[in-house]
Amino acid sequence: MRITVIGGSGLIGRKVVSLLRAEGHEAVAASPSSGVNALTGEGVAEALAGAGVVVDVANSPSFEDEAALEFFQTSARHLLAAAEAAGVGHYVALSVVGTDRLLESGYFRAKMAQETLIAASPIPYTIVRATQFFEFTGAIAQSATEGEIIRLPPVAMQPIAADDVATLLAGAALSAPLNAIVEIAGPERIAQDELVRQYLREAGDSRTILTDPRARYFGIAVNDESLVPGEGARIGPLRFGQWLHRSLAARP
Repeated sequence: MRITVIGGSGLIGRKVVSLLRAEGHEAVAASPSSGVNALTGEGVAEALAGAGVVVDVANSPSFEDEAALEFFQTSARHLLAAAEAAGVGHYVALSVVGTDRLLESGYFRAKMAQETLIAASPIPYTIVRATQFFEFTGAIAQSATEGEIIRLPPVAMQPIAADDVATLLAGAALSAPLNAIVEIAGPERIAQDELVRQYLREAGDSRTILTDPRARYFGIAVNDESLVPGEGARIGPLRFGQWLHRSLAARP
């Protein structure tokens, strides 16, 4: 089966393409680097021609409110129109757990707009909402850093490894459309401040973490329900400690 992966040169896209090819499928990695630009529409029709499934893991290059909304709405319209014209039978899109609870953020309002367009399309779909990736722990720390202090809330998280995200996305692409949202997460719940504390300790980072229940997450007020999945989430097997040991050991 021919499967086009939009954003196929990114962190998740590369892994999804590799997994699908290993299963014997014709997986096409489509991204601006290969001449496919979902925002402008360039190369989209050609990339989707003959595809039975589209996996959309493209992300906005900007987190600024208007730019993110423009990216997700415009790219979704281009992709969905081309997918319908090509007779695509399943549109799989990667989104974020808590999108509907984090609408204080312009980025999440943009993701919600993308989800709405996908659900309204006549193309059968599956929206896969993932929790935060282990790989983004450093970015969480950096976003909350003031000098040598990292101010973080002790709210619950259930992060997931990028490898497990890719595996679960590939599985969704090879399954029947759900016409619904499915959530995916890692196997462990952990407080955000403790997650980053473990990461810094293993990385030998001397910054100090200050636990502050009023601290925000990328500028958003969060609580113990904001960043975790509900019942029925699909769970990736890799634990944070295993991933951390593996990723630090792989560093030069």
